[in-house]
Amino acid sequence: MLKLKLSNIKIPVSEGKNLKNAVCKQFRIRTEDLKECRIVRQSVDARKKDKVLFDFQVEVLIPDSYQHLVGQPHVSECQAATELQYPKWAHEHQPVVVGFGPAGMFAALYLARCGAHPIVIERGERIEERQQSVQTFLQTKVLNPNSNVQFGEGGAGTFSDGKLNTNVNSEYNQFILNEFYKHGAPEEITYQQNPHVGTDYLSKVVKNIRLEIESLGGEFHFNTLFDAFESEGSTLKIHCQDGKMFITNHLLLGLGHSARDTIRMLHTKGLLMEAKAFSIGVRMEHLQRDINRMQYGSVANLLPPASYKGVVHIKDRGVYTFCMCPGGTVMASANEEGTIVTNGMSEHKRDKSNANSALLVSVTPEDFMHGSVLDGIDYQEKYERLAFRVSGDGRAPGNLVGEFLKGQVATRHRKVVPSYPHGLHYCDFSRCLPDYAVGALREALPLLDRKLHGIANVDTVLTGVETRSSSPVRLLRNEQRVSSIPGIYPIGEGAGYAGGIMSAAIDGLKTAMVL
Repeated sequence: MLKLKLSNIKIPVSEGKNLKNAVCKQFRIRTEDLKECRIVRQSVDARKKDKVLFDFQVEVLIPDSYQHLVGQPHVSECQAATELQYPKWAHEHQPVVVGFGPAGMFAALYLARCGAHPIVIERGERIEERQQSVQTFLQTKVLNPNSNVQFGEGGAGTFSDGKLNTNVNSEYNQFILNEFYKHGAPEEITYQQNPHVGTDYLSKVVKNIRLEIESLGGEFHFNTLFDAFESEGSTLKIHCQDGKMFITNHLLLGLGHSARDTIRMLHTKGLLMEAKAFSIGVRMEHLQRDINRMQYGSVANLLPPASYKGVVHIKDRGVYTFCMCPGGTVMASANEEGTIVTNGMSEHKRDKSNANSALLVSVTPEDFMHGSVLDGIDYQEKYERLAFRVSGDGRAPGNLVGEFLKGQVATRHRKVVPSYPHGLHYCDFSRCLPDYAVGALREALPLLDRKLHGIANVDTVLTGVETRSSSPVRLLRNEQRVSSIPGIYPIGEGAGYAGGIMSAAIDGLKTAMVL
């Protein structure tokens, strides 16, 4: 039998997914000869609104008599999937992984399969308790500073849309997707062009990954804050706030981008780091049905909730959409008292009324540097605290696009009902964002609307502030992924080496593989 990969299989959305028929017709394969037909990639081609298409890539199993197809357009031989090897752990001490977000999770999973019995330190709670802490904050504004939307089992991505697409072209992409599927995510994530899990499935996946690590001898310490260390040659003594102490030669730091206290501690200990660019802005919120029509036209009701992506350049700054959440909500995502931090979240069905996306302006070290590599952290925190002071009671700064573009302030919402759980205080965003950011947003919205008609609808809700799209520092490491202090391996988004669930997971995995 012959196993081939067939691509460029396009089917009008209006006709439904008659995939096997389309494959047989396009490649002249008899129906009875198509023994297997597995979807490898599925996307939607909506460039022509009057003819929106499904676009498939499949793997098929067919008789050897179809050898003549090899070499024809859109036909290739199947490549073997990347198989990981798990060499036996040969070091004296167990590795210690700080943080159980995507980077720490896949580093610990790999090490556990190598028999390393990794020790995982997580300042937040197990996912079950963490979900309750988050709900308490959303309902009552009572914050647990160590277990919230930013901290806890699964990391910040657990309370997001759970996007699993990435710009990183890695041989391990499919491995990560398959592991998510094996641990409870829907199978469709293994072949969709822009896969997402949703926060409801993510909570199950991270728990199941933890259970596998525990079954292989790994140990977890939740509600445990790593707050100091001693370095003696190649040996590290890891100290935690609750008095626990661990000895290791391999400390993997998957801190996340919000662990400001830990980053400051590492800086005082002499770990080399550098300031890096990040972004600042607001969340836009639209009616999902309007986004569906904008993207898919007359067949919008036949497709899942639509997303969008846009970028424009204002002088020397980029203004772009980020972490677009179809059918989701704008989250209260603070991890420090007296701050406002926004983010977006969707469940797998993406069935809420509103769509939301960050609209961000690039920030460079030249905007905030005053002599310390930590100035970017202070800069983020400054605007998060200013945002809280606008209302003083936990309501987020808000405005509508119509008024914002005119330099005015709305008094209430219109078509779009804001989903931010603590409510909005309508105001001038210059009270909680730098002037250059307000100006860039004001210039960018009409330009984006030319590409994505409806994005700058006058009723679009703007909620501030969004500051945590990426870390403002990078913890330096060499080609062997070791920091300036022997035995310490910075990983993931908080260390400045990733930008989302997938890239963070890959970074953690690749670092664990070099130990």
